[in-house]
Amino acid sequence: MTYILIFISAVFVNNIVLSQFLGICPFLGVSKKINTALGMSGAVVFVMTISTIFTYVIQKSILEPYHIAFLQTITYILVIAALVQLVEIILKKISPALYQALGVFLPLITTNCTILGVAIMVIQKNFNLLESVVFAISTALGFGLALILFSGIREQLSMVKLPKGMEGTPIALLTAGLLALAFMGFAGIVK
Repeated sequence: MTYILIFISAVFVNNIVLSQFLGICPFLGVSKKINTALGMSGAVVFVMTISTIFTYVIQKSILEPYHIAFLQTITYILVIAALVQLVEIILKKISPALYQALGVFLPLITTNCTILGVAIMVIQKNFNLLESVVFAISTALGFGLALILFSGIREQLSMVKLPKGMEGTPIALLTAGLLALAFMGFAGIVK
């Protein structure tokens, strides 16, 4: 039951983009087409899960036992950047097709603050490793859901004649706000 609550909470109630406002840059920047949103979502799920496992293990086996937890943020940034580079190199060698499919999304994830945010949150929430993995996957799926919904709405809005002052960023921000309000409707599901 705990894992189901973590999943529902991370995807709907405490959506990383729409209620915690982490990852706004890729949310606004990569959401003009559904295809790019799908690619970014897949890459985020993959990298967030792997980086959460690695940062959790480093936190529990190195930073906490040696009382150097104050190095958490810089360590996590370095680990995430190294993992993204390592995944990129491995994918290029093993699966060139998948590497081409992910394209520019892997390097973009290095600067996605949701990856770092989730790595820090699992420690703050005092999750064990399995709960951390469930939280990371759920959060990434919530990020993907918000990104895909938003990109679908933006694609539809691109076919509509809007007032000159609302084109581009203004309508995107207004739409993001309305989407965040819609997700607030899930707030009563999980305490």
